[in-house]
Amino acid sequence: MALKPGVVSGEDYKQLVNACKEGGYALAAVNCVGTDTVNGVMEVAAKNNSDIIIQFSNSGAQFYAGLGMKDAFQAKVLGAVAAAQHVHLLAQHYGICVVLHTDHANRKLVPWVDALVTQSEVYYKAMGRPLFTSHMLDLSEEDIDMNLSECARVLSRMAKIDMSLEIELGITGGEEDGVGHEVDVDADNSHLYTQPEDVLKAYELLSPIGHFSVAASFGNVHGVYKPGNVQLRPEILRNSQALVTESHNTAKNPLNLVFHGGSGSEKAKIAEALTYGVFKMNIDTDTQFAFSEAVGKYVDANAKAFKYQIDPEDGTPYKKQYDPRKWLRAGELGFTARLDEALVDLGSIGKSIAG
Repeated sequence: MALKPGVVSGEDYKQLVNACKEGGYALAAVNCVGTDTVNGVMEVAAKNNSDIIIQFSNSGAQFYAGLGMKDAFQAKVLGAVAAAQHVHLLAQHYGICVVLHTDHANRKLVPWVDALVTQSEVYYKAMGRPLFTSHMLDLSEEDIDMNLSECARVLSRMAKIDMSLEIELGITGGEEDGVGHEVDVDADNSHLYTQPEDVLKAYELLSPIGHFSVAASFGNVHGVYKPGNVQLRPEILRNSQALVTESHNTAKNPLNLVFHGGSGSEKAKIAEALTYGVFKMNIDTDTQFAFSEAVGKYVDANAKAFKYQIDPEDGTPYKKQYDPRKWLRAGELGFTARLDEALVDLGSIGKSIAG
């Protein structure tokens, strides 16, 4: 059954997740910080007939609101709300399904997630759907019982308004916008690998409450590290799925799994992870670099335009070269080219279920 283009939530989101798992592909989840990257994501999704996930970190949301806003917490809330409204307005016109999500929120950021759920509750009363599709709680540095009990509390609120929760079990190394865990490439990084028993515990607690997904760590790390320093072990995902299946006699791959730290990952490992029920892969570091690299090349090619409005030697006006729309578009094109590659890796091209 085809879905109406635009932001999806509730049963439509569940249908989209199931389509990914059954089709053996995943959606790119792209961290955005402004209209340039948001629009770039939708442009790529529409061009490739692929559904997509647009997500915001707390600082990405703050940047969207403007770093000049004095109240940082208010900026993080209002920036996320403004970004969501922007996507709701435009996504349907791009003709694809968009999942709206917020990324890593550790213990100190739980109030931010609670505030956004409140915003979705208000939006739900007016529109019959939540503002966001889902939020993420990353309490992986906390005790497992505290992690899961807090996830259960928040999911209880979210389930009432057709929202989904993403949780993290095991620690994704590196840092993403101030949330993360240090990686010592010379040390034992066993903490980067989720225990299947913890995943089972989460499944048994959260499944009766509502829809959720699991960012299970299998050695994945935020950022890009020297080849060989990070060892991905997708079999951990397979073992987690198997344990839940055996314990509860479910169908294959009952868990909705998320691959964090997708930038710089080996393509073969990505392909393997997709066979174990991964429906979502985060990409941020690589797309940031692609945007910046393209802007840098444009500046290098038009160096005088970034020093002078008018050439001091021959009087040539440079307005067309330094117009922000020119170099921002160059950045968007670099960004979208890298995202094109990600969609190939994830197998989502031509798989949109929007109709």
